[in-house]
Amino acid sequence: MGQFKLDTRARFSIDIALAAAGGDDERLRLSEQSARSLGFTGAELDALRQGSSFDFQLSRAITLALAPDSDSRDRARRAGLDEQVCQAIEAFAAAKSGRPT
Repeated sequence: MGQFKLDTRARFSIDIALAAAGGDDERLRLSEQSARSLGFTGAELDALRQGSSFDFQLSRAITLALAPDSDSRDRARRAGLDEQVCQAIEAFAAAKSGRPT
């Protein structure tokens, strides 16, 4: 398993999942439009709207972003995400969701 990076593709994926979970239709529409320009497929977008991904590590990152708790963090770490990446995911999700870090 390769090193997970919180790159543009991962950030859009997490943002789409957060927007869908939060019912933010306008942000979801804009994020999906940008994601399509990066080459995301309809199936990928469908999975993201459901809070998942076809990529195992990204799926764990999304789960952590949606539910930033110790269980999600442990699962992400077991999937190969290091502590710095987990913290960055939680901070990104908090900023996008308006949650305190």
